[in-house]
Parts: sequence; C-alpha cells; structure tokens
Amino acid sequence: MTEPVPLRVVVVHWNQPEQCRLTVGRFLDREVPVRVTVVDNDSTAANLERLYAGLADLDAADRVEVVEVGRNSGFGPGANVGLQRFLDDPDDGEWVVLCPHDVDPAPGCLAELLEAGNADPMAGLLCADVGDGMTPVIDPYFGGMYVPGDPAPGWQDCDYPHGTLMVLRRTCLDEVGLFDERYFSYCEEADLGRRAALAGWRIGLVRGARVTNQYVGSSVALVDYLQTRNTLLLVQEMSGWYHATVRTCITLFQVAKGTVRPESRPLIYDARARLAGIRDFALRRFGPPRL
Repeated sequence: MTEPVPLRVVVVHWNQPEQCRLTVGRFLDREVPVRVTVVDNDSTAANLERLYAGLADLDAADRVEVVEVGRNSGFGPGANVGLQRFLDDPDDGEWVVLCPHDVDPAPGCLAELLEAGNADPMAGLLCADVGDGMTPVIDPYFGGMYVPGDPAPGWQDCDYPHGTLMVLRRTCLDEVGLFDERYFSYCEEADLGRRAALAGWRIGLVRGARVTNQYVGSSVALVDYLQTRNTLLLVQEMSGWYHATVRTCITLFQVAKGTVRPESRPLIYDARARLAGIRDFALRRFGPPRL
C-alpha cells in the first residue's frame, strides 16, 4: 500500500525567524503529514541565518525547504513562488496550504479543512476559522470585509478565503491562476476569490477548524496605505470606475472626519497613508508600497 502524498504547506516569511520556526514546528506536529516550503521575502542576513538555524533544530530537513526570493516581494508574490512549485509538481497532491509565518493551526484543523474540501469537487478555496464569528464577503463599494456569520460548525459559503490560513485546490489554481501581484499584500485573497467564483468554484470558511494568528508586525501607516490603494483597485476591477470613484470620495470623507474629530478614527488610520494610497491608485502605481 502506497503512502499518502504529504500535504504541501507554503509559509511566507519576512524577518520573523523565531515565529516562523514555531509555525513550521506546529505544522510538523499535527495530524496530517506535511512538507513545508518556507518562502523568504529577503529577510536580513542575520534573520535569515537565524531562520536556517531554527529550522535545523526541528530535525526535519527532509520535510522542510527554504526558497529565497531575494527581494521583499509582498505576501501575494511570495506566496506565488511556493504555489508555483506546487503546481509544477503533478505528483504533489490536489491541495496546498498557504499561511504567513506566525500562525498556530489547532489540532484537527488541517484534517477538517481537507475533509470539507474533498466532500465537494467544486470546492476551490477554503480557509480556517479564526474564532471571531465573522465571514469574509466582498462589497461592490467597500471591497473585502467581514460580516457576522453562521456559528454552526462546518462549511460556510463565503466570498474569499482570509489570509491567516487557506487551502487551495490544484485544479482551481490551474484554471483561475495565482495571486495578482499588483496587490503586494492585502486584498489579493479577495481578488483570487472573486476570480474563482466567476469560474464557478465554491469558496468556504470551515467553522470549527481553528487557527490563531500569533503576531502582527506591519506599521499602521503601511497597512492603511495598502488597504486603501488595493481596495480601490479591487473595487474598480470588480465593479468599475463609478464604484471606485464613490469609494474614493468615502475615503476622503473619512480622512476629513478623522482630522476634525480624532476620537472617530479607527484603529488602522493614517491620513497621510490613505491619501498616498489614493494617489498611487490614480497613478496606477501598484506592487511595492511607495510611502
């Protein structure tokens, strides 16, 4: 009897070697046999050295590889490097897992995701449950967002898989392609979900398949810039220029309100970054941020 093909896990890493080592170790210690591809987005020499040393301590050289991109390409483009390695190997199974360098999949998470995906041949993209009770949806004006979802365990239809931990089907990726690299980071998973749904694939969140995001390291300004610019791109691609113009006006109103009434600002708010995001969307400057 042949052994099952280990599940490919793609971990996108940037300058968090200790967190990445812990994440890889958790996947190696779960119920589903895996092999891990760590895609390094041009970490510093010191952090890259610590990453190799930490992974060596796991004593799993036959199940872990590191691919150095050589530049900080962003989450989506970095993920594409690992996903393309998966697609290039037809013997690598039907499913691939994708996550950042700082997640903790609970025991049973991977098995539940695979069971849900295998139950439906048109299940193309799935994501784990972060425990907030929310479901990812795409709004024609606001882009990717979260709304209260069904608390019952099991498959729940959604518009896109969130980026904390997702599982992607080979045949779905073969048909719709990989992440649009213009996004760099943020909104790329919503764009992928939109393209998959247009091609007839189902996207689901598997409630009860728990995962925890351990660490958030990006600055508020960087996150606000990317979310502003990329949301406008997503809305324009999905709904057209009218909707993107309305979304731009809403963002400008939010900047003005946050300036006049600082107490109204959300946690992720940087007026300069939002204006820069609008500017670069208008100038069609995508990819790496220009803050």
